[in-house]
Amino acid sequence: MFLKDHRGPLAAGLFGLLVSVLPAAAAAPPAQPNDGPGGVGDRKLTIVKRAVGRTGASTYVFHAAGAAPAEGRPVAVLLHGWGATNPQSYGAWIDHLTRNGCLVLFPRFQDVNRTRPVDAVANAEGALKTAFEALAADAEGKPDLGKVALIGHLAGVPLAMDIAADAKAQDLPVPKLVFGVMPGGIASGPKSRGIVLGDLAKIAPQTLLIALIGDRDARAADLAARRLLREASAVPTERKLFMRALSDDHGFPALTATLAAPAGLDAAFDGAAIKLPADPKDTKPPPFKWSADMSLSGEQQTLVAQINNARADTLDYLAFWKTFDLAATAAFAGQDATGLKTNPRFGDMERWADGWPVKRLFVETPRASPPAAVTPAATAGTVPAKPAARR
Repeated sequence: MFLKDHRGPLAAGLFGLLVSVLPAAAAAPPAQPNDGPGGVGDRKLTIVKRAVGRTGASTYVFHAAGAAPAEGRPVAVLLHGWGATNPQSYGAWIDHLTRNGCLVLFPRFQDVNRTRPVDAVANAEGALKTAFEALAADAEGKPDLGKVALIGHLAGVPLAMDIAADAKAQDLPVPKLVFGVMPGGIASGPKSRGIVLGDLAKIAPQTLLIALIGDRDARAADLAARRLLREASAVPTERKLFMRALSDDHGFPALTATLAAPAGLDAAFDGAAIKLPADPKDTKPPPFKWSADMSLSGEQQTLVAQINNARADTLDYLAFWKTFDLAATAAFAGQDATGLKTNPRFGDMERWADGWPVKRLFVETPRASPPAAVTPAATAGTVPAKPAARR
């Protein structure tokens, strides 16, 4: 009544502006699709949750109940961020993957405040090798070794790249896809904290590599993503993509592409409720020896808390899950990234409830690495010193 009786021309204009802005501010973000890439999948199926392996080399396993296809289930290996060791922190993504046909492996490569980053790669490879051996003849959890993808988050991304580089030598399935989101945690030198990169030039040329970062706290992730793609020098550029998810506050709740954004809590996947069966082959672990790089820094603790409390939203459904689903389909079919880049659906984030488009994903093919200069030392058979790694 006050506005109707007393507003003047200026007030009327402001009122009209307010009315025009309110619907946009209240617009809901896109919901998860019912099916297809990024979709809910089969709501009715029962998900099996268990652990395989032995103490120190165990893996959480998730798959649909019932007999696996004759060829096995396509495999998604999920490698968590440093300190975010409970699969429930990624439970929403695990639920999506299993309801859409995947066998999900979540290797326990870290015991918080007891595992050194330098040991993480060997721990993960050992756990995965044990898991693949345990599941090879499993009626329900049989893996399709020709359709393996690695998903990494934060420190899990360089870890995934190292595993891809070591796969053949470690007698592990060679992944068709490495999908890294918000990469980080790379050691800047042999004695610094972080995951030490191996020789990424050993990653198979047929691998599809995708690095996806967000626009918040983006500089370190940008540098890490471009470095990982560059050092995988045997993989041609047409099999690599660099991507960026953009925050969007057009509606409510706003979409914020932070380092923790790929996590999504689902307590149904709490690792504490998944017990490893007793194994007579288990041996007493070696005496514990503490080192300073085992403990989480204050910054890491804050980030882990954010990961552990993250909730799935449109960024998960359309930026991370849908993108991975489309990339895995292409990689398992032997395709390169060209079709993904030219597919308008790949970067599409759909629309807010008022019809306004959500900011699209940025997608680019990274530049090819320049050829290394030939030095006298190199021609003499001496390998030049490798430049110091950047974070």
